[in-house]
Amino acid sequence: MATTRNADATWTGDLLGGRGTVSAATTGVFADVPTTWASRTGEPAGVTSPEELLAAAHASCFSMAFSNELAKAGTPPTSVNVTVAVTGDKLETGWTVLSSAITVRAVVPGATNESFQEAAAKARDGCPISKALKGNVELSVAATLEG
Repeated sequence: MATTRNADATWTGDLLGGRGTVSAATTGVFADVPTTWASRTGEPAGVTSPEELLAAAHASCFSMAFSNELAKAGTPPTSVNVTVAVTGDKLETGWTVLSSAITVRAVVPGATNESFQEAAAKARDGCPISKALKGNVELSVAATLEG
């Protein structure tokens, strides 16, 4: 069964001086979170950006996929901590998201480093957000098995 999730965005003014908001329309879990062009291309100053929201979505998606891969291998994790860094830059064609770099640290009783790395690679390639980015954005994962 397909699922649809909705978000709403508003914008007032021109690109450089304008301001906007973004809200989770399906759940209402966040509302009217401010966005600006400056938060995308410079210091965020307490204002989010589409790139930060993409990083959050990718971190959440990867953590679920990684936990699932570990459990399928017979080594469910005790804890998983994921950080995603989404990098964008201005190219000849304009501003572009270039990469999504995943860093994961996890406690996984019974896992070997080999099985841990294999699960990380499968999750990098298999989570739905990774699949949406694949072919357009460089994807990487650095995985550390903690004791």
